[in-house]
Amino acid sequence: MTTASSITVASYNMRKAIGTDRRRNPQRVLDVLHEIDADVVALQEADKRFGGRASAVPHELIDEHGLYKPVQFGLRHRRTLEKIPGGAKAEQLIRLKTRNIGWHGNALLVKRHIGVLDVSAIDLPTLEPRGAVMAELLIGDRALRVIGMHLDLSGLWRRRQMRAILHAIAARVQKMPTVLMGDTNDWRDVNGCLKELGPNYQVAPTGPSFHSRRPIACLDRIIVDRDVTVDEAGVHLSDASKRASDHLPVWARLSV
Repeated sequence: MTTASSITVASYNMRKAIGTDRRRNPQRVLDVLHEIDADVVALQEADKRFGGRASAVPHELIDEHGLYKPVQFGLRHRRTLEKIPGGAKAEQLIRLKTRNIGWHGNALLVKRHIGVLDVSAIDLPTLEPRGAVMAELLIGDRALRVIGMHLDLSGLWRRRQMRAILHAIAARVQKMPTVLMGDTNDWRDVNGCLKELGPNYQVAPTGPSFHSRRPIACLDRIIVDRDVTVDEAGVHLSDASKRASDHLPVWARLSV
């Protein structure tokens, strides 16, 4: 008889490492992740939006931290300088940092013992650049699919984006337990984009995560399919998390 395996996941809109004091401090983000100690983390706003769109937390800092490794998607955004002749060389001359960590700001971090079976980036329908990331992971002898997402401010586009994510999951050849995590930008619990989930998914009862100084809105969600059991869930509230971003991280302990 095979017994269920326990795993802790977390989702964190890190706001490009800019804290509530308006200072960019990547170390604070890593300190918060160390407090949570999740096996898998979905990050939103993990890359800077302008310039070279480099990771807001330097790769070297992640390596030195030692707890996580970024899931590599092998993608990068086409940048402004590349549109002009000699633009790529100009980036080198001005030493513009261009090494991102995810796709449209979405990134996945996993502990070093976790294997990565396959990865994919999902383009989402929207008026502005949006995307989601998908990784199929091997945790011990169990496979788990994880989606990291950051949905639109518009309710209409959020619903379309959620449908696109569910369609991408359904199109996968290999069926496996699935977790969706990220900033849904939806204040509603029943209607809105969550209505698209249907009976095969449930939302973990994490609690309000925004604003970090006075959390009143459940914008950040962890969603699991029927093959996953939510044993415990919550919002990580600490002195560090209240300062590191305007969102608090959410977490869930799952049986897969």
